[in-house]
Amino acid sequence: MTRVALLWHMHQPLYQDLLTGEHILPWVRLHALKDYWGMVALLREFPAIRLTFNLVPSMLVQLEAFARDEARDRHLEIGLKRADLLTEDERAFAVANFFHAHGPRMIAPYPRYAELLAQRDAAGSQLSARSQSAHFSVDDLRDLQVWHKLAWIDPLYVAGDPKVRALITKDRGYSEDDKLVLRAVELELLTRVVPEYKAALERGQVELSTSPFYHPILPLLCDTDVYLRTHPQSRMPREPFRHPEDAVEHLARAVSYHERLFGQRPVGVWPSEGSVSDAMVPLVARSGFQWMATDEEILARTTGHGFTRTGDGHVEQPERLYRPYRIGPEDASVTCGFRDHRLSDLIGFSYAGWSADVAADDFVQRLVEAGQRFSAATGGAEGTVFVILDGENAWEHYEEQGRPFLRALYGRLQSHPALRTVTMAEACAGASERLPSVFPGSWINGDFYIWIGHPDDHRGWGQLVDARRALESPPAGLLEASMARAREEMLIAEGSDWFWWYGDDHSSEHDLEFDELFRRHVRNVYRALEKPIPEDLWVTNITTAPPAAYIQRPTGFVRPIIDGEITNYFEWVGAGSVEQTSVAGAMHQVADRTPGIAAVEFGFDLEALYVRVDATLPVSELLAGGYGLTLRFLKPVGLRVGLETNGGPPVPVVYRKLGTEKWSQVQDPRLRGAVGRVAEFEIPFAVLGAATGDGVAMFVTMTRGEAEMDRQPRHQAIEFDVPDHQFGSRTWTA
Repeated sequence: MTRVALLWHMHQPLYQDLLTGEHILPWVRLHALKDYWGMVALLREFPAIRLTFNLVPSMLVQLEAFARDEARDRHLEIGLKRADLLTEDERAFAVANFFHAHGPRMIAPYPRYAELLAQRDAAGSQLSARSQSAHFSVDDLRDLQVWHKLAWIDPLYVAGDPKVRALITKDRGYSEDDKLVLRAVELELLTRVVPEYKAALERGQVELSTSPFYHPILPLLCDTDVYLRTHPQSRMPREPFRHPEDAVEHLARAVSYHERLFGQRPVGVWPSEGSVSDAMVPLVARSGFQWMATDEEILARTTGHGFTRTGDGHVEQPERLYRPYRIGPEDASVTCGFRDHRLSDLIGFSYAGWSADVAADDFVQRLVEAGQRFSAATGGAEGTVFVILDGENAWEHYEEQGRPFLRALYGRLQSHPALRTVTMAEACAGASERLPSVFPGSWINGDFYIWIGHPDDHRGWGQLVDARRALESPPAGLLEASMARAREEMLIAEGSDWFWWYGDDHSSEHDLEFDELFRRHVRNVYRALEKPIPEDLWVTNITTAPPAAYIQRPTGFVRPIIDGEITNYFEWVGAGSVEQTSVAGAMHQVADRTPGIAAVEFGFDLEALYVRVDATLPVSELLAGGYGLTLRFLKPVGLRVGLETNGGPPVPVVYRKLGTEKWSQVQDPRLRGAVGRVAEFEIPFAVLGAATGDGVAMFVTMTRGEAEMDRQPRHQAIEFDVPDHQFGSRTWTA
């Protein structure tokens, strides 16, 4: 008999900006409609199956908020709004973001959804989403609002709910009432997820394990220099990050939260990305965990003996892989299972294109062969095969979201005479062989390159080092609540997902959102501490694929009238401009008429820089309503220009940075500014301290209190050199 330990890992990072409350991306909510509920609900059909779900706390806290109808994200808000009331920006957002689903499996099966995608593509892939949306009628948009959610409903739920089946059958011509029906289904599914796991736990059918709270790479929190073990010649962040106490806090919080939600302490932990090291093992053991798991490559490097495979992919050293080990020092050790990389990846990456029965037969045959090989190599002992993988993302590539495959697999497993499914705790019990040390690495290539190997990663780690140092020296008199908020933001920023998308190894349509959200969390550390925010946190860390430029450079000298009004068209001719950019999951614009920056124009003559800021409402109204506008300069450093009212008309002021902690406000008579329909500034280069040929870099922010509501440009600064007399002739074109 061979024991099979299946673990499905359910994970999302914290998409919420704690300052504004908005959830930037919708993946927790959408996956809850399908995988988070459907994966565990399916087990009711197979009562003899025993397996493990690893539920990451950062995913669960968001799931709870959505289930209580307390969370919001822009996708949800725009999806629920009456289609005939959508603004031009909201129409563009829907057309740009409501097709984020696997085309062949989640769009093509539904004729109307596929038709809408073809309609968008026919409008021209080179057109902006705003231009593409002009080709969509109100009825088109309403159908899109329905389908972008309906396609995510789990097939198991669809089969049992006539309301959802009726919506699918209807296909097109949806009403606003149909959207309300779908919203009710959504809330029902969201509220059923956690109870379904509790029920499976009470039946004794599943074990629920956890991960460090915000999914950090524990070995890197303990000491980033551990990366040098695998890459001794690698360039590194400018300063190491060494805070094992943060690793302890992530573990302790995970245990406490899990116990509150499910009524019992977890005995097992999946270290984020299967990342392990000697420094983190005692922390795991002292946090009360009995088992953890990682990849076969870590076992190979730990023992110094690699694994080879036959032409059919079977491990030729089964006696070493298919058993649990106890790792770490005797006074702080934990049992560990090492996943079969090939078997796990067959489900994650290969079987999606196979028929369900053929894939299940192949997988079961491989399990049987693995057990037979282990038994032959050990004189008849019972082997344990660990299969551990992502439990949500793979299914989008399978027919009917993988449910036919899972039914075929579970049916064979529960009836097979040579196989027995077990939980991870059962699989790891009774480990007899001990490994006093473990090689540092993850389940991806056996190292940490993805999270610290690229210069973009290095920049992020440097920002974490600085923020962590700021956290250790809070200003005197800081409120306890503010300190707690800073601490929370720091822990969130330590998560692994931000670094997953940096560098040249992974990329998605949402790289910019992940980058922005990481830097926003780090900025919020400083905000909570009431300390100045380092200027580099306002500029993207991404260098591998620079953001698309929406900045038009100046072509000639300008000298506009500084009166806060659009006096005439010609006063800004020759100026540069910034086109408003809107990306998926934008940090603002959830509620109707949320103010934002509509455009920025900038130009100069030999003496001064001129800036005009247009907003979605008259700027004078915004300032009267408590909003602020600031020009933040990256070059020259330590300089900002803003507007102060002080009970009277807005007056431009300069803020200069004093040391590292404070900003000094100065009212310089050389500055000129005016506010009306627009805001206009005249800033002499002498005020900036910039001479001919010096570089200037800046962006414009709109704030309300401590919260940044908008920024333009979004991901890169406006940059130019202070001009000389030849500027006009160099840029002139006929």
